Amino acid sequence: MRRAHLGDNYGTNNFGSSQIVEEENDSLTEMLRDKVTALKKVTIDIGQEVRDQNRLINDMDTEFDKGGGFLRSTMNRVTAMAKAGHNCYILYLLLFALFVFFVCWLIIKTR
Repeated sequence: MRRAHLGDNYGTNNFGSSQIVEEENDSLTEMLRDKVTALKKVTIDIGQEVRDQNRLINDMDTEFDKGGGFLRSTMNRVTAMAKAGHNCYILYLLLFALFVFFVCWLIIKTR
């Protein structure tokens, strides 16, 4: 690599120019060390964030499994109730759902 600020006599064994090159190398080495330190901090932070996100995803998965089990058991109960021949309960359930939607619609419309 040719250093433009040293001119054409870069390759000569000049004490002044070699001292300048050494100082520049030391400065560049220090800048590189600072950048590596910053990258190390960023990668550590990224690793911690990934661990936190994985923990959150695992917790969400557990909660969804619990919710799915609850929904399955509720659907089994509704199916058992429907098979029992008590159709009036299903009618009451349907009317209740329509009533709740109607009340929500009225609340939203009157705002």
